[in-house]
Amino acid sequence: MASVYLLQRTQLISASLEEVWDYFSAPGNLTNITPAHMRFRVTSPPVEGQVYPGQIITYKVSPVAGIPLEWMTEITHVEYLVYFVDEQRVGPYSIWHHQHHFEAVAGGVKMTDTVHYRLPFGWLGKLAHGLFVKRQLEALFAYRNEAVKKQFTPSTAAQ
Repeated sequence: MASVYLLQRTQLISASLEEVWDYFSAPGNLTNITPAHMRFRVTSPPVEGQVYPGQIITYKVSPVAGIPLEWMTEITHVEYLVYFVDEQRVGPYSIWHHQHHFEAVAGGVKMTDTVHYRLPFGWLGKLAHGLFVKRQLEALFAYRNEAVKKQFTPSTAAQ
């Protein structure tokens, strides 16, 4: 049986729970926290408001050698200001289950991303994971961490 991998990252964000929720539950903001070289873009029609259960979101992304891939996720669970889950329906993984958890804490919001994923192609998928997929996902979430810090850092412009 193919391996199911786990990626988990936690970040403290200096903002209110409502601000953080509003930002992350708007699919169009994913572009702002994805490295430009991946040429990520949301292709489904813009939706006003926040994510909701049953919502289908489509994307184009070029994660490897500039080769464009189509990706479709469904928002399967939402508890306002607490968490939401997106699951891949079409894309490069045989399983992609991404939980986004938000918790108000002293100093802001603790955001936790938990991703369970499996690659297709059996032993070839395991090899690809070891050679580049794991590193690529870790780099993507490191980039997101920095992009989120910049997004929620108050302006220090001279008064």
